[in-house]
Amino acid sequence: MVNLSGVRAVAAVRRHLVPRDASATLSRRGAEPVPPLSQVTVGQGHPSDERHSTMTEHQGQITLGDDTVAELAGRTEGSVFAPGDAGYVAAIAGFNLRSQHRPCLVVAAAGAADVHAAVTFAAARDLPVGVMATGHQPFPTAEGFLLITTSAMRTVEIDAERAVARVGAGARWSDVVEPAQEAGLAPLNGSSPLVGVVGFTLGGGLSPFLGRSFGWAADHVVAIEVVTPDGALRRVSAEAEPELFWGLCGGRSNFGVVTELEIGLFPVTSFYGGGIFFPAENAEAVLRAFPEVVRDAPNAFTCSVALLNFPPVPEVPELLRGRFLAHVRVTHLGSDEEAEKLIAPFRAIGQGVLDTVGRHPYSAFPVVHSDPVDPFPYEDEGTLLAELPAKAVESLVESAQVAAGGLVTVLEVRHLGGALAVRPAGASPVAARDAVFNVWGATVGPPEVVDAGMAMLGGMVERLSPWSTGLTYTNFAGRDDRAQNVFTADDLERLRVLKRQYDPRNLFRVNNHNIAPE
Repeated sequence: MVNLSGVRAVAAVRRHLVPRDASATLSRRGAEPVPPLSQVTVGQGHPSDERHSTMTEHQGQITLGDDTVAELAGRTEGSVFAPGDAGYVAAIAGFNLRSQHRPCLVVAAAGAADVHAAVTFAAARDLPVGVMATGHQPFPTAEGFLLITTSAMRTVEIDAERAVARVGAGARWSDVVEPAQEAGLAPLNGSSPLVGVVGFTLGGGLSPFLGRSFGWAADHVVAIEVVTPDGALRRVSAEAEPELFWGLCGGRSNFGVVTELEIGLFPVTSFYGGGIFFPAENAEAVLRAFPEVVRDAPNAFTCSVALLNFPPVPEVPELLRGRFLAHVRVTHLGSDEEAEKLIAPFRAIGQGVLDTVGRHPYSAFPVVHSDPVDPFPYEDEGTLLAELPAKAVESLVESAQVAAGGLVTVLEVRHLGGALAVRPAGASPVAARDAVFNVWGATVGPPEVVDAGMAMLGGMVERLSPWSTGLTYTNFAGRDDRAQNVFTADDLERLRVLKRQYDPRNLFRVNNHNIAPE
């Protein structure tokens, strides 16, 4: 059996499609000469008595002076960067290199006190606020706002007795899984160890390992510490400010900056699963077997199929190099024997070119999806399906034929249902409960490649529209998706009421699916 933990397919695609000097080009663009901050006009809104004397207002806009920045820097333990400062480009860089914001100020927060200082500074000046931990998801790029980065806030505490993890705003799943496993517990984590816990969880939290067994991660949040736009540091839960707690568990940074999160853990220490890579000639058979495999599957079993284009580069194992493959991904919390019975239709297709299915410790979860570890430029798009009838499968088969050797890097269909379909009391605003499948795809590369690939991917998703719920899962939403695309109408109205209460000026409108007060 070959271990795929070191295989990073999408990262390799990036190396192949991006010109040799593209990374340097991106850095140079980020470091292009910009006016000194005293000449940068930012924000819009009303004057504030707290505004520093060097702030001036021109036609409803606010200009910050250098000493105003020094004032903020003096109130923070972390770093404050303005355009042109050494460290600014690195501070604004997220995992997705295609989403490069141009904030007028960056506060690299070291803790909750820095977040409080940044929020109060911005609120006093009507500066829009954005938050970023790892920067995986693409959002519309913005400029002239204050960006709070939380990547330094990676504290993790495991309370084994309560089966709860207390995590800082910048913690990644790699930070949580290992200490949780030492206590015989596992979180409702995603496929990548590098994704931020807070953004993932408060975007719903679809775990491809434990989700069908235990539900959405957002439904298992115990408590949240958050700095709201009024500068208050609040600890909210189902008992304390329950409406704000509900809104955060799905609305993410629309209502404030989360500084810490308490999440539930579950007694799981291993799984049977991994991936099987089938050659292009088997892709159609794999897609036709998929509905059969998942039709009556127990909640302990999770399966998805991804169509992948591997580039002909040395970083990719020779067995996969330059090939179009169908990647079956499975995880089972039951016995090995039961898992093999469930995936028998896949086994009947023939032997894969690479097979990592077996018994693994839970800490080896990255072997199932083998997500990329290096930042790269990409766009993605997704949709939720209420069903996957024969005609929908035919559409996927057609997409496989179009995708083979093309510019769509990955197209995945993932089984939902099970505990993900349950709506508990106080259920978080996750619009995917009525869906049975999630379809998601991405294209990697320089602008011209991504643009062409996204046009192809858009057509693939559009052909599935007859079976779509009309909504997109929040964490798989694309750059052009808005709040109305990821929330039900009832939830969105309730969230807008909450927005009017906590952020009536809509300061928190950057780097999220913005919920407008009106």
